[in-house]
Amino acid sequence: MTTIHLIRHGDVHNPRKILYGRLPRFRLSEQGRQQAEAAAAYLQDRPLAAIISSPRLRARQTAALIAARHPGVPVRYSTLIDEVLSPHQGRPIAELDAEGWRLYEAVPPGYETPDDVLARARRLLDRLRREYDGHEVAVVSHGDVVLALHCWVQGRPFNDETKKEAVYPATASVTTLGFLNGETAPQMFRYHRPY
Repeated sequence: MTTIHLIRHGDVHNPRKILYGRLPRFRLSEQGRQQAEAAAAYLQDRPLAAIISSPRLRARQTAALIAARHPGVPVRYSTLIDEVLSPHQGRPIAELDAEGWRLYEAVPPGYETPDDVLARARRLLDRLRREYDGHEVAVVSHGDVVLALHCWVQGRPFNDETKKEAVYPATASVTTLGFLNGETAPQMFRYHRPY
């Protein structure tokens, strides 16, 4: 079995309470570091062959805490699991709350639709299944990216409506997908919040 552990980064230091998206320098909060340590502890006995991280600081910090428990395991970065490119980044969360978090409604050109997010995340999964066949890999990404994969596994569309109905991946949660014999759909799906 090829096993891919999808980890959402830990809680983020966000004193201005904005949708930070791909804005730079958004690091883990102290609580986020503790959450990421809990995810690292949960994965410490797994025989990881690689750790793949989004290039965002909060994801890199989470990946580094996981890597600290796996000496010699390389950490690589991939834009295929980067945060969603959204026209709403930088907006106050209070405004988005008032509007019902309709982030994917009428997305202007140059930004990502739900299908775009899922397509790139699935490309990475396909690549990892081929490159690490029969091994385990940790992938540190972001909430919507992980949720898009949850919806795909469950045969549900990924959009604003399903986001409201779904269990949104908690910060530093671990979603484990298991693929048998080169199958493209996972035969195992497990979600765990390690704190």
